[in-house]
Amino acid sequence: MKIATTATRTSPSGFLRRRSSLPVWADLVWRVLLVFFLITLVLLIHWVGRDGLKDNLDNQISFVDVLYFTTVTVTTVGYGDIVPVSPEARLFEALLVTPIRLFVWVIFLGTAYNLFFRNILYRWRMARIQADLHNHIVVTGFGTSGQEAVNELLARGTDPREIVVIDGSEKALGVAEALGCNILCGDSTRDKTLKDVAIHRARTMIVSAGRDDTSILITLTARHLAPRLPISIVVRNEDNEVPARQAGATTVINPVSFAGLLLAGSTSGKHIADYMADLAASGGRVKLHERPVQPEEIGKPLTAITTGLGVRIYRGERPIGFWEEGARLLQAGDCLIEIVEETHPGAAAGDQ
Repeated sequence: MKIATTATRTSPSGFLRRRSSLPVWADLVWRVLLVFFLITLVLLIHWVGRDGLKDNLDNQISFVDVLYFTTVTVTTVGYGDIVPVSPEARLFEALLVTPIRLFVWVIFLGTAYNLFFRNILYRWRMARIQADLHNHIVVTGFGTSGQEAVNELLARGTDPREIVVIDGSEKALGVAEALGCNILCGDSTRDKTLKDVAIHRARTMIVSAGRDDTSILITLTARHLAPRLPISIVVRNEDNEVPARQAGATTVINPVSFAGLLLAGSTSGKHIADYMADLAASGGRVKLHERPVQPEEIGKPLTAITTGLGVRIYRGERPIGFWEEGARLLQAGDCLIEIVEETHPGAAAGDQ
C-alpha cells in the first residue's frame, strides 16, 4: 500500500519513485534468469581453466567437480575440497567470482525484499499512519480542482499531515507527497479504499474526481461509510447538482457556475468580482468564516456580533439574511456566517 496502497508515504521524501512496468512474476523470472546466466558464465570459465584447479580428494577434475565448485563458490566461499592453485585461477576467483557472488546475493536479497519484506514494511507504515488519522481531510481526485483545494488549505494553515489525497495517478500523488500530504493510490469508489483512510474519523471530504458520475458514486460510497461526514463535491454539469445532493453531498460546487457569477458581477461594477474572489481566497484582505453562535450572543441581533461582519444565519437548514426578521434575535444552535479580517502577513488594516 502506498500509501502506494494507504494514505501514507511510500518512500522517503526526495527519492524518485516509479511503479515497475513489469508484473511481479515477470520481475521474478528476470531475476532468476540473471542468476542462472551469471552461474553459467562462471561455470564455463572454470571449465576452460580447470587445469588451475586441484581436487584434494582424487586429484581429478571432472565436469561434475567444476559444476560443484562453481555453485559452492558463487553461493558461499567454498569448502576447501577443490581449490584454485594456479595464479590465473586465483585471480579469476578474486576479481570476477567474488563480485559475482556478491551480486547474486544482492539479487536474492532484493527479491526477498520486494516480495516479502517491503510489503511488511509498507503495512507497518500504513498501520502507523492510520492510527494517527483523526479529524483529517480526505481529498479524492488530485487534478486541477483538487490541487487548488489542497494548496488553499495549506495556505490557510492546515497541517499537510492532516490531509489525505487519493488518486489513481502516481504523477499526481508525487505532487501531493511533495507537499507533505498523506497519499493513497487507489479507487475511491471502493469501500476498502475509503476504509484505508479512516473515512469514518475524517473531519470533511472533498470530491473532485474529474467526472460527475464518478464523483457522485464516490459520494454515495463515502456517505454509506460515514453518515455524518461533511462532503463537498465538484460537478461540471448543472443537471448533476441535484443527484449529487441526493447522493449525500452537503456542499455542491459548480466551477462553471461560479465563474459565471464572477463574470456577471463584473458587469455591475468593476470591484464586485474582485471582492468575491477576495472572500474566497486565502491571499485576500478578508475572508468568510463560519462558526456557531456563542452563549453571550444569544438574544442579540446579528449586527451586534463583534468578531466580524455578520451576513447570514443558518437556523437548522434555513438560511436567514442579515436584513430578515430572524436576524434580529440570535438563538441557541444558530450557525453564523461572518466576514472577518484575513490576518496573513501584509494584510492591510482597516479593511472594508
